[in-house]
Amino acid sequence: MDRNSIEVDIKVPNQTRYLSLIGRIGEDIAKELDRFDGDRETLAYHLNLVLTEAMVNAIKHANANDPDKMVHVYITISDQDVLIIKVYDAGQGFDINTIPPPDFDALEDRGRGIYIIKSLMDTVKYDRINGGNVLEMTKSLRC
Repeated sequence: MDRNSIEVDIKVPNQTRYLSLIGRIGEDIAKELDRFDGDRETLAYHLNLVLTEAMVNAIKHANANDPDKMVHVYITISDQDVLIIKVYDAGQGFDINTIPPPDFDALEDRGRGIYIIKSLMDTVKYDRINGGNVLEMTKSLRC
């Protein structure tokens, strides 16, 4: 890893009380990115939002609110100015491409998190890995 790279590796219990902590870590990373010449406040808000949504999905859906499970979040920024966020879960998985766009008029909010994540990040994929799953989101920091 070179001196311009950032790597954050966090494991938290499968509980919603850690949502704001993880979101704020994403925000703080964005605010400190000297090499990002876009709007850092907007990037900070977007990272908080995608991290929170990804955590909610992992906690409630993948890990089925099981307090004995963990959620693993890995954030890295490479020397190529690409931000990568990986959220690992221990659920059964799903095909991210089959999630329909949400019905914003309906009271049920199913599918909104994935919709938000896909609209704010450059690439989003969800794959099986080592008996669990990983949601991988990338964002180019070059404007």
